[in-house]
Amino acid sequence: MKVGGIMKDVKIVVVDDSPFSIALLRDMLTDNGFDVVGEATSLEETIEVVGKLRPDIVTMDMTIPGTDGIECTKAIHSIDPNINVIIVSSMMDDEIVKKAKKNHACGYIQKPVDPEELTLLINRIMADDELFKKLDEVYYKVYKESFMDVFNKLMKTVPKFGEESSSDIELVSRGISIVMGIIGKYSGRMLLDMSYDTAEKLSEFALRRKSKDAEEMLNIMGEICNMVAGNASSVLNRKDKLLGLRVAPPSIFYGNSINISKAELDTTTSSVANTEFGEIYVNVGFQRRSGEWMSNI
Repeated sequence: MKVGGIMKDVKIVVVDDSPFSIALLRDMLTDNGFDVVGEATSLEETIEVVGKLRPDIVTMDMTIPGTDGIECTKAIHSIDPNINVIIVSSMMDDEIVKKAKKNHACGYIQKPVDPEELTLLINRIMADDELFKKLDEVYYKVYKESFMDVFNKLMKTVPKFGEESSSDIELVSRGISIVMGIIGKYSGRMLLDMSYDTAEKLSEFALRRKSKDAEEMLNIMGEICNMVAGNASSVLNRKDKLLGLRVAPPSIFYGNSINISKAELDTTTSSVANTEFGEIYVNVGFQRRSGEWMSNI
């Protein structure tokens, strides 16, 4: 249950070989409204406590006598793969992070732990269907408004959108498809599809000259897509910081007879933006699965 921005009734077990660290984490978590139901200092204790208490979250140190945090994480997931493990360690090098990801730890916090960071990470991990429903209700409006705002600032004109569709079917590209991956609490994508002629007109207007070559034109289209997706994601994050949305670099596909494949997302919406430069197909969607291993808040 979410109360005042804090997830209540989240059961947590703290695993650490240091009584001092356990005390710090216990007090920190309790002060921030979480229920610390148990603690462990070894693999054997971890198996016993987790098996008995079945917590929602386990905070896991990497240094455990006779073993390590990775083996303890494996043991926890053999008991219940749905238990979320957050690595809490003074060490954060690439090899450890890689092993933690590979063994399905859902996040990583470095000691000394910042209470706000840890609280936000736990809340983001535990966010339920209510948050996805909230996203589903507003995301396309936000991305569409971002498209119109960026277009207005760059092209001095506001496009008009046609009827929206929630169908997810394979379509034939107009010639150029630009895909922006979206990562965060939920993963998704934004796709803009347009003809070469439309892209060339847009590029010429933005540059106040013709593009030097196809690469320059495609780079401009990619940057426009990046602005739209980035600005929209920022707006959604301001609505609820648990979303933690960010965009990945654009992927650009072009050529004859390119198909726009089905997104296979849990929710998707599309419509055609009618601009002075030609039609642009806009498709945005999300899935419930997290699109990012949550190490950076």
